Amino acid sequence: MGWCSRWLIVTGLFGAALIYGDGIITPAISVLSAVEGLDLATSTFKPYTMPLAVIILVGLFAFQNRGSGVVGKAFGPIMFVWFVSIAVLGVVGIVHHPHVLVALNPAYGAQLVMDHGLLGFTVLGGVFLALTGAEALYADMGHIGRNPIRIAWYCLVGSATTSGCSHAARAPGSPSCSLKLFQGSPQQRNALGCGST
Repeated sequence: MGWCSRWLIVTGLFGAALIYGDGIITPAISVLSAVEGLDLATSTFKPYTMPLAVIILVGLFAFQNRGSGVVGKAFGPIMFVWFVSIAVLGVVGIVHHPHVLVALNPAYGAQLVMDHGLLGFTVLGGVFLALTGAEALYADMGHIGRNPIRIAWYCLVGSATTSGCSHAARAPGSPSCSLKLFQGSPQQRNALGCGST
């Protein structure tokens, strides 16, 4: 076996390890951050954050063995309402600050890589991973095929972009609110002086 073949095998194993690692850690981080979000409403749950996250994860994995179809039917409508909600709020924010759409220009991404080299490439990789979720993308493609993923991506995931643009528009004008932009309801952000999104 030549050095080229060995390099390809090592690279393939490294990529597979990254996807497996991402698949293991992502559910835990997602559930933990969601449970920690309860602290915005009340501090009552703070001591129970970790036990609640464990209970939710165990319940989800126990429920998952019934098939992805059952899980999809249970959580699909919830996710649909969530994405539509953040899309509407995002569009409202963009209407108030349309200049933020300039951020969608891919030239800024290219400039980031040219100016910062490997660091810029790493940042863009993190952004791409946050948008796609590599392990979920591959798993879902295996379960339901490419067409449903394409439909969901183009119809719903754009709402995350509108919401992100709306949040970004408010950050420069309200630096004291930068940590609160992604937290709470529009009414709560208005009360903090951060404006609605």
